[in-house]
Amino acid sequence: MIVYNTTYTTTVEDARNFVIWANESFIARTVQDGRLTNARLLRILSHKDEHTECFSLQFDVKDTATLHQWFVAEGKELNNEMNKLFDGRVIGFSTIMETITED
Repeated sequence: MIVYNTTYTTTVEDARNFVIWANESFIARTVQDGRLTNARLLRILSHKDEHTECFSLQFDVKDTATLHQWFVAEGKELNNEMNKLFDGRVIGFSTIMETITED
């Protein structure tokens, strides 16, 4: 199993709107596609400062080939939508992780 994680940093002023957009648009559209599952949106508590908020958005995906197919079909468009909505006030970087052990 692969975990696709994107860590986002946003201004404090945009944090609430980012969470709403992530839940109502990004997550909803992504899990509807079916290739990515088990969405988790988490607030990052470490490295917090008074001007920014950080979030981790995670999905499970079968393999990296499936992740690539989703990104080409859906992911690019969702990232473009986010960039238009938040005009550079939300930035993110992605990490692809492989599950080794699971409870």
